[in-house]
Amino acid sequence: MSERVAAQRSSMSSPRVIQGELWVALGAFAVMCVVVLTRSPQLLEPDDYAYRASIVALSQGHVLLTNAQYLALQIQLSVHGGGGIAQWTHLADGKWISQKNPGYPFFAVTFQFLHALRWTPLFYGALASGGLFYGARRWLGRWGGTYAVVLYCLSGAALSFAWRSTMPTFTDASLIGAAAGLLLGVLLSKEDSSARRLALGALAFLALDGAVLTRYSDVTVLIVALVAVIVLYSACSLTRAMILTWLGVVLLFGAGDLEINRLLYGGFFKTGYASGLITFGTSAIIPNVERMPSRLIESIPMTLLALGSLVWIVVRLVQSRLLDTHALSRARRDATVALVLTLGWLSVWGLYVMYTWTVGQAVGSSNPVHVVRFYLPALGLIALLAAWILKQLPRWFALALLVALSALGMWSFESPSNHVIFSQGSLPPVVTQGGVAVSQSSLARAAEKKSY
Repeated sequence: MSERVAAQRSSMSSPRVIQGELWVALGAFAVMCVVVLTRSPQLLEPDDYAYRASIVALSQGHVLLTNAQYLALQIQLSVHGGGGIAQWTHLADGKWISQKNPGYPFFAVTFQFLHALRWTPLFYGALASGGLFYGARRWLGRWGGTYAVVLYCLSGAALSFAWRSTMPTFTDASLIGAAAGLLLGVLLSKEDSSARRLALGALAFLALDGAVLTRYSDVTVLIVALVAVIVLYSACSLTRAMILTWLGVVLLFGAGDLEINRLLYGGFFKTGYASGLITFGTSAIIPNVERMPSRLIESIPMTLLALGSLVWIVVRLVQSRLLDTHALSRARRDATVALVLTLGWLSVWGLYVMYTWTVGQAVGSSNPVHVVRFYLPALGLIALLAAWILKQLPRWFALALLVALSALGMWSFESPSNHVIFSQGSLPPVVTQGGVAVSQSSLARAAEKKSY
């Protein structure tokens, strides 16, 4: 083998992991765990109560509840933790089911059995950290993976929702983060065996499928990923077996997801929400654009770094045309990766900037974390883009920025607005019965009468 070929292969391979970058990444994840677990849990909004009821019901072997089971669960939850049940729907056949997507309880129920529910988002955060470390290192080389993990784990939004184990927010964001890192590594690792790339890609698409099961709107990221692997089929030396296997994984999982909807809600595309309750429209764009950016930057300040990366990557791509072939190739690769990551990011934020419900919720000067959560699925994609610009800076400066951003994350997490939405124990009348919101007490009385 010639020295030239060996040098080319060496440049394509990710350098060996050194202890420093690994320990810093592990340390960032450990800090997240400590910060999250040392703050007492609290249920902040109706969604917390809805998901908590679903998780406990599933741990008892139920997704649908009879009137008697619903009443018993409401009493159980009122005694242990308070608040009862919120945002559940009374179906035509008399059964009860949560309005919320039933996917998250399946990811959390094992931890409920182990009496370790608070570890649910942290476990999936660990998967995201591993995927991001792998993908960013393949793309950026040494310390790239570390930067991505630190940015991901210690942002204010990540800490706020890793703390709230009854919410699916950090879990579906972590599944997308893990998938983004794995798929990025697969697309860039042409020198790896086909079997390894096929397996890692299948895991990435399984993670994306899991994110969609947890939050249906995450299908936008899944679509971007599918389009990316098809478009980059030749450039990334993918095989037909890889593409067919990954498509098969998505189709089988999607069919199962639709069947769950049919069985639980009576239709492939039905949910627990009343028709017209969840709406998107162009009328929401201007007010959301006016109100959301400051809140997103406060909770996810690395957004500014990600935007800086995009500008720098475009400038380098233009300038590289005047340089050597290697510089042009590297610039094109970075631009391609950035384009795919940005499309995934925009697929989430572009959808929710049209969400009509957030228009009224984002009024005021506080940082309503329950509004920011809709934008969180793009967290891993943003972390990967932000890691790029840190890799271009002197290491001491990059580490200093990481410390500053981590401190901002801690400050955001400790902000009172991230811990007070509704007073604990006082739930608004948000349970649906025949399309009408009614109080918890009246539902309990109705359920009690129907149970006899």
